Amino acid sequence: MTGEPARDPVRGMALPETALGLAVVLAACVAGWQAAAIPVSPLYARIGPTVFPMIGAALLGLLGLLLMVQGMRGGWQDPAEAEVALDWRALGLVGAGLGANVALIGPLGFTLASTVMFTLIAAGFGSRRPWRDAPIGFALALGTFFGFARALGVNIGMGPFERALIAALGI
Repeated sequence: MTGEPARDPVRGMALPETALGLAVVLAACVAGWQAAAIPVSPLYARIGPTVFPMIGAALLGLLGLLLMVQGMRGGWQDPAEAEVALDWRALGLVGAGLGANVALIGPLGFTLASTVMFTLIAAGFGSRRPWRDAPIGFALALGTFFGFARALGVNIGMGPFERALIAALGI
């Protein structure tokens, strides 16, 4: 015994799992295409700004191919698990969190938009304590903002709150 669940040889190809693998391969192609579009200065001899994005795209493509192969062999999901109903409320909360982040990052800035996103996604994963989740999301977002903006010099969405905080701290 290998410890793996037995597969039904009659089951055939699992279309959803194979489609997911194909979607990951397509995402890898887009990532590779965008990585290739990064301008490279002739000063770089070998390792330039495209190396790590290309490695990431290649690994994502490999993962997608492996998922497709496993989907074509019957998938990785147990048939009993495949029949479980989708939790539309949870999916809606996660989608609302992601949409809120996209909509709010411009007017509110990274920290507040990410706090809203964290709180909604935590609710989507079953948390019933938004008054605890919001401060946790705020602390994580603020740390991330200062990590990128101050330590790395990358602007990831400065809003009115971040401007006021930087002015108050005199940074």
